[in-house]
Amino acid sequence: MENNYLHDSRIGRLIEQALFEDVGFGDITSESLIPEEQLGKAEFIAKESGIISGIEIVKLVFSYVDGQVTYEPSIQDGALVESGVSLGIIDGPVRSLLTGERVALNFLQRMSGIATLTHKYVHAVAGTKAKITDTRKTVPGLRMLDKKAVLDGGGINHRFALDSMVLIKDNHIAAAGGIRNAIIRCKEYLKAQGIDVKIEVETTTLDQVKEVLSISGVDRIMLDNYSIEAMTQAVTLINGAIEVEASGGVNLQSIRAIAETGVDVISVGALTHSPKALDISLEFIS
Repeated sequence: MENNYLHDSRIGRLIEQALFEDVGFGDITSESLIPEEQLGKAEFIAKESGIISGIEIVKLVFSYVDGQVTYEPSIQDGALVESGVSLGIIDGPVRSLLTGERVALNFLQRMSGIATLTHKYVHAVAGTKAKITDTRKTVPGLRMLDKKAVLDGGGINHRFALDSMVLIKDNHIAAAGGIRNAIIRCKEYLKAQGIDVKIEVETTTLDQVKEVLSISGVDRIMLDNYSIEAMTQAVTLINGAIEVEASGGVNLQSIRAIAETGVDVISVGALTHSPKALDISLEFIS
């Protein structure tokens, strides 16, 4: 996901919605205190160390607030910064700077928090082949930004939406009457519809892994909530025939052991459902 995501109409609608939610029909505090013609400068400052994400979103927010506002970033998305580092300066009508402040910070702090948390997980598996990926456990409406932040933190993206790939999970398997039926039905449907996407199957036992391996056309096996011992056995059984994803019970304390089993991908829902916002402030320059 490169910066072309910024041109997606969903981003513009998201920013408009966020500004209307926060500003309503006007910033009556700033309008009552500050002359319309008063100009000023303010600086975004990191208050703690972390990975920055959302710089381009800040630019977009202020462009929607007031075309007279300019933002000159001093770092790029994905940069590791220490506390006290300037992230850039905004310049323009003071009213407009204050009106857009909270929305810009909300996006910037959340995205930077996700990027920072992702970076911690990526660092924890350094030296293994495992890649860290996100899930669909995102804030409704923010998925595009949440997943961009994961990339800025060094992770990779799992499927963006239900139409991105087939992921046959336990409930699908139960509804279809078993793994074999589920896989065959999916393959037949995709062929009939002319849809070319990858197929992943969730498993919870080694017997299910064996069954998936006996059926052609599966691109990835998910090992859901396996013990380290069982996961190691599954990886040995699969022996590189299919990409392997580990999921469930993943945290910063457990992830190294999971990665060392030899899995290819580890999905971490916490990246986007439980990030801590990075502390960033906007301070006016006198």
